[in-house]
Amino acid sequence: MSEHVLIERKGAVQIIRFNRADKKNAITRAMYAAMAKALVDGDADDAVRVHVFLGVPGAFSSGNDMQDFMAAASDGNMGNDILNFLAALSGSKKPVISGVDGLAIGIGTTIHLHCDLTFATNHALFRTPFVDLGLVPEAASSLLAPSLMGHQKAFALLALGHGFDAQAALEAGIVYKVVESSELEAEVLKAAEEIAAKPPQAMQIARSLMRMPAEPVADRIAREAKHFAERLTSSEAREAVMAFLSRKK
Repeated sequence: MSEHVLIERKGAVQIIRFNRADKKNAITRAMYAAMAKALVDGDADDAVRVHVFLGVPGAFSSGNDMQDFMAAASDGNMGNDILNFLAALSGSKKPVISGVDGLAIGIGTTIHLHCDLTFATNHALFRTPFVDLGLVPEAASSLLAPSLMGHQKAFALLALGHGFDAQAALEAGIVYKVVESSELEAEVLKAAEEIAAKPPQAMQIARSLMRMPAEPVADRIAREAKHFAERLTSSEAREAVMAFLSRKK
């Protein structure tokens, strides 16, 4: 279990909390593995009725740890950690909700397309700079985002890399409710407890009826992953990522 992902239980609520504030919660393969395990274990545990994703003040997640990913690509060993996480997230039997304060970049944005409720503060910024880095969308976002917000807003988000503030994300359907920073976790947990109080089997069935069928989502994740892995080893992506990393120093 990664020390950068904290798993907590509050009654019937399982909290998956990013805990890498010094890196703005950039996600490594070990963190993906820890989150996948938490989702799978929580789904198998009848005592858990809802999953919650939280970050730290100022950062939900700055996206993938690019140094970790580029090192893995160089070794030809991307591994299945991210795919296992995406399979667990997209295939979760139980409701998933999230709370966002500050940065939500890349997977830090696309994770919320799989959530049933997402709360955000006025300090939230959703952005997916995949193309800027010579990469492609992931987490089935190329399927889910156009369905949720229409092609043009999805194109602005996923292809142009335009940032969406909390209000724009609310209007696009990424966010359910905008709250004060000081109230974010309380609002998220209040919603989680409301979900947990409902008849669990009825809740799970109702949720499954409202969600996109699993097969197209799984197929899109696989297609995106193939392109993503190919792009990671391309000269275009390497140049873009190295320029990005040099700017961060």
